[in-house]
Amino acid sequence: MTRQDKAETPISRFATLTFERALPVSRGVAWQTWTAPAARAIWAAPTPSVVVEFLEADTRVGGREISLCKVDGQDDIRCECGWLEIDPEVRSVNYEGLSSKGEQMSTALVTADFAGDADSSHLAVTVQLSARSDDLEAGYRQGFEAGLAHLAAVAARTMVLQRIIKVPRSIVWKTWIDPEILPQWWGPNGFSCRTKRIDLRSGGEWVFDMIAPDGTVFPNHHQYSEIRPEDRIAYALLWGENGPKHADAWASFEDCDGGTKVTLGMVFSSEAEFREAKGFGAVELGMQTLGKLERMAQSR
Repeated sequence: MTRQDKAETPISRFATLTFERALPVSRGVAWQTWTAPAARAIWAAPTPSVVVEFLEADTRVGGREISLCKVDGQDDIRCECGWLEIDPEVRSVNYEGLSSKGEQMSTALVTADFAGDADSSHLAVTVQLSARSDDLEAGYRQGFEAGLAHLAAVAARTMVLQRIIKVPRSIVWKTWIDPEILPQWWGPNGFSCRTKRIDLRSGGEWVFDMIAPDGTVFPNHHQYSEIRPEDRIAYALLWGENGPKHADAWASFEDCDGGTKVTLGMVFSSEAEFREAKGFGAVELGMQTLGKLERMAQSR
């Protein structure tokens, strides 16, 4: 069979796959873990032997996500996802296409339904699959089972904070991204920042000390992997300059009744670090930080 003949082979295998997963987190956290690009980049690789490289991510109706799945000794698999329906914390629908070396392997319609409350949630995923071979159906089943197990583990160490700020998104964004303004409000009540260097761009960094009211110094290092104007910021949090990473974080900004809905998410490096952070009041301290952001934005 020539390469051209192979490329023209029709996709003729059809299957409907269903998956369910109970998650020990709120529906809001489950939703953010499922949809936020920074979180998806963490749990998308089902095993340590698989590397998923995200090339593009735009999680909104009409947006798309493109990634490469890489395994040593095998051809890369390109995954293109397009978002068709997004009903926050209720349902998402997307198409998904897999290809390798320019040849289409499969297409699928993926529907995710969320239920639950403030303490626990339930995720049900339906995959309507068209594939070239039965092997791909088995691979989809194995991949989704492993991926959802990984998602559950990531969700269990994810913290999500949200605040509605009654200021237009453009002003909130400028308050966050201005290197002169950010250090003035960042941190809980009573804390101050001492900046060593700051470069707020994709690939940039912020090296600074957080200084507590009692004078205790907490070295910090933020490494920015993505900054999309007035949309989202993704960054890694390190314990001090080039120190160990303790979380991957993101901030997103959405229009909300003339104001701005700000979401601050953090996937901690381990459940132990998540429990420690929650134990010393990270939720309350984080909400204080978002409160300072609001007051600063309102004053501009």
